[in-house]
Amino acid sequence: MSSAQLDVQLVAAVTAVACAIPGVFLVLRRLSLVSDAISHAVLLGIVVAFLISGELASPLLPIGAIITGLLTVTLVDVLRNSGLVREDTAIGLTFPFLFSIAVILIARNAGNVHLDTDAVLLGELAFAPFNRLEIGGYDLGPQALVVMGGMLLLNVALVVVLYKELKLSAFDPELAAALGLAPGAVHLLLMSSVSMTTLTAFDAVGSILVVGLMIGPPATAFLLVESLGAMLFLSGALGVVAALAGYWVANLLDASIGGAIAASCGALFLAALVGSPTRGVVAVGLRRGRQRRQLGAALVVARLQREQQPVALDSLAVALGWDGRTLAQAVAAAHAEALIAVDGEQLRLLPAGQAHRSDE
Repeated sequence: MSSAQLDVQLVAAVTAVACAIPGVFLVLRRLSLVSDAISHAVLLGIVVAFLISGELASPLLPIGAIITGLLTVTLVDVLRNSGLVREDTAIGLTFPFLFSIAVILIARNAGNVHLDTDAVLLGELAFAPFNRLEIGGYDLGPQALVVMGGMLLLNVALVVVLYKELKLSAFDPELAAALGLAPGAVHLLLMSSVSMTTLTAFDAVGSILVVGLMIGPPATAFLLVESLGAMLFLSGALGVVAALAGYWVANLLDASIGGAIAASCGALFLAALVGSPTRGVVAVGLRRGRQRRQLGAALVVARLQREQQPVALDSLAVALGWDGRTLAQAVAAAHAEALIAVDGEQLRLLPAGQAHRSDE
């Protein structure tokens, strides 16, 4: 493995973890679409800051991005709280409006400068090893790795310092406000983190992959674990797995690295959606089937208790209005629990079935 390949994987992995941390709280707050809105709307802040400073390297650019990110969230909240539109509609109205203003400003005022939507919104991981950070003649490594490493540390620090506030605000903002934990301020800090993470990841992976890394691993972890701490750790781990798997898939197929990583995020989510032991499609289907059988068994037992004598299968089907398959499943469930006995075409209660009613 060459050093360039190693650099690309390190950048992808660090970016994935940095994005997953604030993404966990977006998923828990049901604000996943906000990441997409911010990833596009911050372009306006970048453009305005560039027009003021005249330099692409100006520190005003990240400040402008943060301000625009907060403006996006504020506008979404205002529209949502008006009661006139739903949250998804508010997001759909806000970020195209801000993004389109940025595109117009670029077309009119930055036509001769290397500042366009592709430059800001589309990153390419394959080029990350060649953009080095050098200080005093020392090569500190890929600039994207250093920047995203710093962003990762900031996000970790935010969670460590405000873990209780973030947790309570995510699950019960009313209680957080009653306890004086300032959920509004916590929300602004979280959105600032989302804006900064999105901005710093632009150059390395592009905004589309930022959204995939910010929402995909946390959404997958949400299906697999129950606690917030476990969700944070698993989200980061899944992000790393998606980043590394995507890189090697892209290397094998000679395809886009970013596209392969985003596809890996989707593949992990689909695997969890189907196979999660608690929330997966298979587990939920089995659980619902078991509940239906248990309910059917209870109804069969209740009918037999009412009759106080053996009942024929066909008359029971007529009395309950069931088809043959539904009746067979209910009878099998009741028989498996030793509540009834099946004597040919007759059903009779066993002692456990006689006592079943008094237990309910």
